[in-house]
Amino acid sequence: MLLDLLVNFGFPLLFIASLLWRSATMNNPGGGGPNLPFGLGKSKAKFQVEPNTGITFDDVAGVDEAKQDFQEIVQFLRFPEKFTAIGARIPKGVLLVGPPGTGKTLLARAIAGEAGVPFFSLSGSEFIEMFIGVGASRVRDLFNKAKANAPCLVFIDEIDAVGRQRGTGIGGGNDEREQTLNQLLTEMDGFGGDSGVIVIAATNRPEILDAALLRPGRFDRQVSVALPDVRGREEILRVHSANKRLDPDVSLGVVAMRTPGFSGADLANLMNEAAILAGRRGKDRITVNEIDDSIDRIVAGLEGTSMTDGKSKMLVAYHEIGHAVCATLTPGHDEVQKVTLIPRGQARGLTWFLPGEDPALVSRQQLFARIVGGLGGRAAEEVIFGEPEVTTGAAGDLQQVTQVARQMVTAFGMSEIGPWALAEPAAQSGDVVLRMLARNSMSEKLAADVDRAVKAIVDEAYEVAKAHVRRNRAAIDQLVDVLMEKETLGGGEFRAILSEHVDIGKAQRETAARTELATA
Repeated sequence: MLLDLLVNFGFPLLFIASLLWRSATMNNPGGGGPNLPFGLGKSKAKFQVEPNTGITFDDVAGVDEAKQDFQEIVQFLRFPEKFTAIGARIPKGVLLVGPPGTGKTLLARAIAGEAGVPFFSLSGSEFIEMFIGVGASRVRDLFNKAKANAPCLVFIDEIDAVGRQRGTGIGGGNDEREQTLNQLLTEMDGFGGDSGVIVIAATNRPEILDAALLRPGRFDRQVSVALPDVRGREEILRVHSANKRLDPDVSLGVVAMRTPGFSGADLANLMNEAAILAGRRGKDRITVNEIDDSIDRIVAGLEGTSMTDGKSKMLVAYHEIGHAVCATLTPGHDEVQKVTLIPRGQARGLTWFLPGEDPALVSRQQLFARIVGGLGGRAAEEVIFGEPEVTTGAAGDLQQVTQVARQMVTAFGMSEIGPWALAEPAAQSGDVVLRMLARNSMSEKLAADVDRAVKAIVDEAYEVAKAHVRRNRAAIDQLVDVLMEKETLGGGEFRAILSEHVDIGKAQRETAARTELATA
């Protein structure tokens, strides 16, 4: 009986014990690191002793301020005595903050390629595991390896996955993620400034990070990697078009002007889409047409089938020409780039505008002009076809117009209410949870005043749009005839036809004068 018992239970237990011992030995050969079975506590960071990322600072464009900060760090890693001689110490951590696609990960890879020091790369989600203590163990293992290979760089992408504010978890804050964050805080505060370990982290949600993680001594620098301006977009386009064959007529400056709000990733995708489109059409070079079509596809969606219903096509033509005419005759609006009846996405027709400058600072006149231009399609439908024939085609326009008008009242102080910031910062945050928890501090009377002010701005703009349509009916009819025939009308041709019927500059001055009088 004793022998049977030993055979049935002893050997399996011995086998399991040997596996656990072997796993612990492999996971902790030096005797000072994590001691979890099957390598659970081992860091999953990608490690390169001599990083060959293939990316240098020459490949990063449009973020000159961020590059300057990181060039200092590269110099410190290469020539530390140059800075230590005057008492400077290397930053322990650098936090990259910016919207998705602006080049945060690309910058980290460029730093590794320039500095030539060991490079650890991982994502914040790789610390999180369903087993208690695993994340903290991986943090310890990561920093032990980093100290052993100093000087080195540790890059943690999407650090918000592990660095959220503590105290929001279930069970009093003792969840696995918070324990991992506590260990990360301890490790980052535990090594001195002369250890040569620099932690670089990236996030697009800095508002949800724990305050202890952001303090100097852990992340000494916060580098903002914002969306590029028109000059930065041109530099990025030049980088991504270096290996592509462009037609001599392609102007990257014009393409940069046509793409406000595009990130570096969007511009890279734009040039790739243009190259694919050129190959599909059997061309050996990328022309202006491929780039224009790629911008239209990225912004508005895939090209649809042209409309065959004459009545619907004519109504859409008047709608789009209404947008273009009202925008052109209102001072402060961007120039019309083209008007098309070719459907894209959910839109039956589109009117494209060419921004004159980066919309970093927008005046009240420009915002009001955008509202007038947005209501131009609805105004054309009502004036030309009558109020019973007004369609649902202006639904998207009305949403955008109302949003701009409400921002003018509540955020920019551009109404009769006065220069007040009436919206809570949390209510404007991109985080859904913060928006839900935002406190509504507005009284009922003030909310009613806001609604009245928003309605007054939209009503005034709608009257201006209808006046433009009534005064320029002949020009609109001729433009619609040309658009129905060609289906796409360029901005230059549009302005030439409109100028035959009206003095654009004089009409803009008269509109400005009437608007000022009505406001007064």
